[in-house]
Amino acid sequence: AVVSTQSTGARKIAQQYYLQYDEEIPVSQLVQRIAYVMQEYTHSGGVRPFGVSLLVAGFDEETPYLVQCDPSGAYFAWKATAMGKNHINGKTFLEKRYNAELELEDAVHTAILTLKEGFEGQMTEDNVEIGVCTTTGFRKLNRTEIKDYLAALN
Repeated sequence: AVVSTQSTGARKIAQQYYLQYDEEIPVSQLVQRIAYVMQEYTHSGGVRPFGVSLLVAGFDEETPYLVQCDPSGAYFAWKATAMGKNHINGKTFLEKRYNAELELEDAVHTAILTLKEGFEGQMTEDNVEIGVCTTTGFRKLNRTEIKDYLAALN
């Protein structure tokens, strides 16, 4: 529910910007506004602070962004990162595997391997979701694509 509230708020911020300036909001400005709202909730009486961090991925023209936004309102830009249980192992794994020259296919494989580091149980197309953000937009991989990626790793 918290993530839904935050993503709905982010959509509203982006839409308001578009209506005012007739262009899409730059990723950095969107993250800054999301962080401001999250930070406000830590100071306002009668409301509970957000209890989850967000990873915001996007493009401004040709520049990719991956930004982590914490409940405190702090935000950090990353080339690659991991969040959640075993995030330290995930980040260590990414430090060893990530490089700026990765093609999309290799990046997806690296992401799955990173997820596998802290995953309990069997990874299947039923319990894994993968999103890809490119200059053309964001899309979730379908179950067949995920199944193919997982089969390629085994």
